[in-house]
Amino acid sequence: MTSTDATDTPESAPEGGSRGGAGVAGNERLTALTGAVLLVLFAVEIVTLIQLRGLMPLHFFVGVLLIGPVAVKTASTGWRFVRYYARHPAYRRKGPPNPMMRVLSPLLLLFTVAVIGSGVALAFTGPAPPVLLKLHVVSFLGWLALILVHVAVYVSRVPRLIAEDWRTRRRPGTPPEGRAARLGANAAALVAAAIPAALLLPAATVWAGWLEQPVTGPGVVAITLSVILALALAFRRGRRR
Repeated sequence: MTSTDATDTPESAPEGGSRGGAGVAGNERLTALTGAVLLVLFAVEIVTLIQLRGLMPLHFFVGVLLIGPVAVKTASTGWRFVRYYARHPAYRRKGPPNPMMRVLSPLLLLFTVAVIGSGVALAFTGPAPPVLLKLHVVSFLGWLALILVHVAVYVSRVPRLIAEDWRTRRRPGTPPEGRAARLGANAAALVAAAIPAALLLPAATVWAGWLEQPVTGPGVVAITLSVILALALAFRRGRRR
């Protein structure tokens, strides 16, 4: 988003262009806000792995709760993708997504669906199916590597975009257009996902006697390498600036 966005100078742009620019800015802010919500939930979910046996109910609850914000973020990024490749003028002016992320983002979505889907399935089946459990672990490790790269690429933009959404843009006391809708979309997604998350909590008791820790050995190495890669990418981006 640039300082010449149509929402900044509506009087200098045609009416259609102003609305188009506002739509692009709103889409970007929705993606940033939802990304921040997901980052917090992802962090909590990863922390539960430290003591999974004791934190299994929280692991279950947050895992299902993630479905809501993931759906919102998929919709917002998918909308930008469709509008850009449909050659919508405002989205074309905004430019294409990061080239690397155009390749990695579909993989990230695939691994996200795999790790959440297998986790929900395990809530119903318990730890008995070894194939399903291995799928959950492998998809988690792949997801972790991709999400760390994703965060390294985009994390510097998120605070600015969220802050912009809380600044007055036209006159004092007037909130940025669509802010309530963006907050409402995230709140509704969380509430909608919290209902099945709460209903599935009793399933966590099936895992009470489970003595295995899914992420061990090679998993720890994979996590360590992923963190190093994410830090290296973030450092490289910082030096370019």
